[in-house]
Amino acid sequence: MAATDNGWSGGPPTVLRMILGRQLEELRSRAGVSFEQAGEVIGVSHSTIRRMEQAKVARLRLSDVEKLLRTYGIEETAEIEAFLELAREANKHGWWHTYRDVMPDWFGAYLSLEQAAVHIRAYEAQFIPGLLQTEEYARALMSAGDPQAPAEDIERRVALRLGRQRILTRERPPLLWAVMDETVLHWPVGGPKVMRAQIDHLLEIGNLPHVRLQLMPFSNGPHPATRAGAFQLFRFEAAELPDVVYLGGLIGSNYLDKQDDVSAYREAMDRLAAQAAQEKKTKALLGALRKEL
Repeated sequence: MAATDNGWSGGPPTVLRMILGRQLEELRSRAGVSFEQAGEVIGVSHSTIRRMEQAKVARLRLSDVEKLLRTYGIEETAEIEAFLELAREANKHGWWHTYRDVMPDWFGAYLSLEQAAVHIRAYEAQFIPGLLQTEEYARALMSAGDPQAPAEDIERRVALRLGRQRILTRERPPLLWAVMDETVLHWPVGGPKVMRAQIDHLLEIGNLPHVRLQLMPFSNGPHPATRAGAFQLFRFEAAELPDVVYLGGLIGSNYLDKQDDVSAYREAMDRLAAQAAQEKKTKALLGALRKEL
């Protein structure tokens, strides 16, 4: 699915829209209908059909979806209506839509994946992962990264980040497994007081049964992700969706779901976890670093 910041024209996909797109692709292939033939049915180009199947359209038009389903041999009214109901849900905005004025367009896709994942594995080389940041740490980091931004915008970005963290306390939270270079704790984000509070938060949240934290000590030297930089690996409950790797950047993002690409990052993450300090030693390292502040 490799996509950049403008890969999903008109807005980011929800995970549900991605699932429906894959189902439409499967139905079309099973019916032996070409992209061109499907496009003729609803009066669009073959490329638009491809974009629908790849969740690269802003919305799924219900009338078009119904025509395609009937063209693909689906005649049961109940089955069609069930699909259309899912399409209605997929067209709804996520809770983060109200923050669209202070976040880049491409970030909505990331939030869609993060909120739907049942397993999140993350590697960070410079900063505490967003899901684990305290309010003060997040505010200091955002202020330093965009010193010209109005204070109101910074506060809304902080609120968005804290809103993301609610997935860790919801009824069915994802498993979060984060590996961080020791470097992240030596960047004086916000000063000693903020960093002490941040380490306290890591020690506390690391006690949750669905959160695993590991530090990669300086003494370990180079490791499998040295060249890769920060990345996240998402896994979903829906069988229709493959694992997805997210690579963030200053002005865009990249999403990978091809098996070979994902396997390379999964292997790197496995090696990272094997080489990093285990959870008990990570807590000891965090405690020692806190005393230095």
